[in-house]
Amino acid sequence: MLSRKDFIKLTTAASVVGLAGKLQSKTPLKKKAPVVVSTWDFGLAANETAWKVLNSGGSSLDAIVAGVAVPESDPKVNTVGLGGFPDRDGRVTLDACIMDEQINCGSVACLEYIVHPAAVARLVMEKTPHVMLTGEGALRFALEQGFKKENLLTPQAEAAWKEWLKKAEYEPQPNWELNHDTIGMLALDQQSRLAGVCTTSGMAWKMHGRVGDSPIIGAGLYVDGEVGGATCSGLGEEMIRIAASHSVVEAMRSGKSAQAACEAVIKRYYKRRGDKAHGKQVCLLAMDNAGNVGAFSLMPGFVYSITCEGKHEVRKAKFLLDK
Repeated sequence: MLSRKDFIKLTTAASVVGLAGKLQSKTPLKKKAPVVVSTWDFGLAANETAWKVLNSGGSSLDAIVAGVAVPESDPKVNTVGLGGFPDRDGRVTLDACIMDEQINCGSVACLEYIVHPAAVARLVMEKTPHVMLTGEGALRFALEQGFKKENLLTPQAEAAWKEWLKKAEYEPQPNWELNHDTIGMLALDQQSRLAGVCTTSGMAWKMHGRVGDSPIIGAGLYVDGEVGGATCSGLGEEMIRIAASHSVVEAMRSGKSAQAACEAVIKRYYKRRGDKAHGKQVCLLAMDNAGNVGAFSLMPGFVYSITCEGKHEVRKAKFLLDK
């Protein structure tokens, strides 16, 4: 039988060994900066623009705002900015948020008439004491900051809306058949500063006033320079339920890789939602503060764009369910 003195010696030795193991597991990973990743294949053009900023020594914040401005101003992308499909009333409303490595953040929701909501969200972060502005207040702020008021409803989007009105099915669906949805972007610059942005026109034919995950810090986007960042795409209501991006970052904080963190959150989501999850795509994209990337989705079809060492490519994400 061990004496109290012998027991203390053994437990102290075990603690030292355990601590050594923890210290070893926390050995910093080799930095891969600069790196930029974004959701979907149309994120490739956004990455190319962001990379020019990063490669010239620019900040991650400048890079991501410049990057997502590309799809925001592209009328052929029907889920972001100009040309985004309208709500059930024929009004194009935009949502966006932005966050840096110091957990500074800004957001706009239900913003109309402004092509670049991500840039407005940045100014909310930098020039106001608030995190989120919505609707008329967000528009007023944008105009005060010099943004131009424009009609966002393109002829193509208007025609699609009028076609939808013939049946006017109540429940809107994400545009999976177009392989387009929200663009979320994460970037790590040469100074190892991490930043993220998420911008969208939301689901087509949504009820006016609907807000998804994209402008909600912790749901559509979360960044913490001590750990990493994450962003989402898919059905926003489902991401809100699990605070998806924040959950991924916290999983990385607990020691999981970016890939393992995305997988863990999706699996936990499916376990909680069960049959209610079927047909509701959920996609996660993450990057740790060393530039290592992970991606995972509930169903097949999610792709993401990555740029590192000047190479641009689109990759398929792994998924949990076959359909």
